[in-house]
Amino acid sequence: MDVAVRGPALLDPLAPAPHGTWSGDGVRVRRRRGPHRDHHATVCTPRFCAHRHGDALTIEHDLTPDELSDELAVLLTEELGGTGVLRGQPDFESVFTGIVRSTVTGGMSAWLRFYRNSLSALESGRAAFAPVHLRAAELVAGRCVLDLGSCFGFFPLRLSHNGFDVTATDLSAPTMDLLARVSPGLHRPVRTITCDAAAVPLPDAAADTVTALHLLEHLDADAGDAVLDEALRLARRRVVVAVPFEDEPQACYGHIRTFDVTALQRIGETLSRTHAVTATVDEHHGGWLVLDRY
Repeated sequence: MDVAVRGPALLDPLAPAPHGTWSGDGVRVRRRRGPHRDHHATVCTPRFCAHRHGDALTIEHDLTPDELSDELAVLLTEELGGTGVLRGQPDFESVFTGIVRSTVTGGMSAWLRFYRNSLSALESGRAAFAPVHLRAAELVAGRCVLDLGSCFGFFPLRLSHNGFDVTATDLSAPTMDLLARVSPGLHRPVRTITCDAAAVPLPDAAADTVTALHLLEHLDADAGDAVLDEALRLARRRVVVAVPFEDEPQACYGHIRTFDVTALQRIGETLSRTHAVTATVDEHHGGWLVLDRY
């Protein structure tokens, strides 16, 4: 999924936290020990109990270390997304971070467990997002890859494992710092750059392929166009874009617009007229736009 450790308070994913609890940006998360008991929670689901008092949110959960992975985003959406207890993307990201940190003691230990579980699920095909990463890897041309809006960096880590020279970028400094710190422990070296995807501090034609996987749905049309222009500036050979197909934008993930095949074709036709590229659009677990230089 496309959850990142960011938000208005710029969450520090490695900040010290007491055993079994985590607090930040008005959110407190604790891991439940023992069976569920009756209490006055605002919302109770099979895995979470949530209580909101004004701007303060408390979440209790019973997840185990083996359950820490990027699939947590799906679980949170299914159980809490429609309840109203999470007020947008900042709450979602704070709760996500709190669950990881309250389940395993120690910042690096918790995140390394999360990354290893996530990569295992993605690369084995068990994760919901696995087909997207597999297809994107198949579309890469050349050995040097620049990924825009990398979030946790699972796709750059996959490419690194397969021998690619890869750079990850994201607007979130804490997320890029986390990726830079965990990648050596995973034996998957990845360079990281904190930057806007529309203003990457690299020279023209810096990579063979530039990827933007599930990024454009976070941006309005003008910002999205600027990112595509930047991707084409940076790509020597190919730009690969993937977007979800949704009836309504998933606000908890920070999505603000939707796409379909027609919308992607329209974007591709425009770029074909303004840049020296051919555009290919198709559908596979969402939509794909591939831009190739002549």
